[in-house]
Amino acid sequence: MKVGIVMGSTSDRKVMDAAAEVLNDFGVEHEVKVLSAHRTPTALEEWVSSARERDFAVIIAAAGGAAHLAGVVAAFTTLPVIAVPIKSAALQGLDSLLSMVQMPSGIPVATVAIDGAKNAALLAVEIMAVTDNKLRDHLTHFRAEMARKVLEAND
Repeated sequence: MKVGIVMGSTSDRKVMDAAAEVLNDFGVEHEVKVLSAHRTPTALEEWVSSARERDFAVIIAAAGGAAHLAGVVAAFTTLPVIAVPIKSAALQGLDSLLSMVQMPSGIPVATVAIDGAKNAALLAVEIMAVTDNKLRDHLTHFRAEMARKVLEAND
């Protein structure tokens, strides 16, 4: 199983590299694409519509501004979709966040914090860990290490 990472613009790559890094750390195969809901809708539909057949388990979609990408992705698949709102110049990403969390009933999109690519990847890992014991164990170790570091900071 693998994760798809799609972003609406090459300018989003700087933020989304953090998601790819987390997936690499967990040994999760992933594919990264730049596809726009508005500029390349046909290519986006083709990529998303074939995701299940290509063994994707989750898709992470990042966009700024109007941020329709995650919703459009969710419309083309029944796979879990995680939205990453990208910080925008005009409204600091609030526009992106609100666009993503206001999905119509029946087409859910899980949404993380503005520029929250790392948490999006961790959520994807958690979803996959439901059926993958190796990922579950790795995630348990990851959480234990986080706790250890916090407790050590108190010493």
